Amino acid sequence: MVPLLIVLAVVVVLVLAVAGIYNKLVTLRNRYKNAFSQIDVQLKRRYDLIPNLVETAKAYMAHERQTLEAVIQARNQAASASRAAASDPGNADAMRSLIGAESALSGALGRLLVTVERYPDLKANQNMSQLMEELTSTENKIAFSRQAYNDAVMGYNTARETFPNVMVAGPFGFQPAALFEVKAETEREAPKVKFQ
Repeated sequence: MVPLLIVLAVVVVLVLAVAGIYNKLVTLRNRYKNAFSQIDVQLKRRYDLIPNLVETAKAYMAHERQTLEAVIQARNQAASASRAAASDPGNADAMRSLIGAESALSGALGRLLVTVERYPDLKANQNMSQLMEELTSTENKIAFSRQAYNDAVMGYNTARETFPNVMVAGPFGFQPAALFEVKAETEREAPKVKFQ
């Protein structure tokens, strides 16, 4: 009878340990998904600002149609990639697509900002000035949200890969989460806006 009680106690302890590990991994996974939703909110804010920025610039930049169209196209691709990543932030392919689309959008926005510099009347426009300030603020919020997301992903991935958690993570389907990394040096900085 005593050996049976010992075996039963060991089984109960193992079940409780597995349950604890499982619950910890679920909590960490939900934390990084929530952190991604904060990035998603800021990206949507940026995507909403861009058409207003382009419309304001159109009146002044009639000869820069190609630049304006490139910004809108990049914005649409980034918004689409963002929706795909938001549906499953743990999907590495969706994150790679989002990172690539965000890179293209940052490049297009950078070209637009350089072009705006050539139009003093546009730079002096009150609406354009306000939109540029909002864009800069949004870029900073995206950077902070990205940092929080990457911290949450690192915590989850570390917990997932350590012993004994690794023995629970695989069988219960806890896949590694992808970081939201910036590859190009030019993208590591928020767009610089100067008004004179």
